[in-house]
Amino acid sequence: MWQGVDKRRFPRAEYPCEVILIKKGENEKLSTHTENIGTGGVCVILKKGMGRFYFVELTIYLRDGQPPIKCDGRVVWAIKSREQFDTGIEFINIKEKDVRRIEKVVEECLKTNHNSLDNQ
Repeated sequence: MWQGVDKRRFPRAEYPCEVILIKKGENEKLSTHTENIGTGGVCVILKKGMGRFYFVELTIYLRDGQPPIKCDGRVVWAIKSREQFDTGIEFINIKEKDVRRIEKVVEECLKTNHNSLDNQ
């Protein structure tokens, strides 16, 4: 059973937050939320598929009371499940201070997850 964190090169944690995507070269804005997040990228849920290697502009609203993170991204995978697409996006041109903010969120999720598992 998935416990909210996986063991990738850049670990991700289950952390729902709002994300706005804009397809590069288009005016289409997509509002969605995260499935999980890590310092290397994010998984979002989309109502329609987006091709691999598609470039997007991201605005990520972490729940830490700070301004949103703005960076570019590249779609690296998409899986259709029911009426939606789980879509993996790799961060590109993300500021180091924003990487640290995401790292802190992931670490807090890891601690919370670890403590909740200890209490079971």
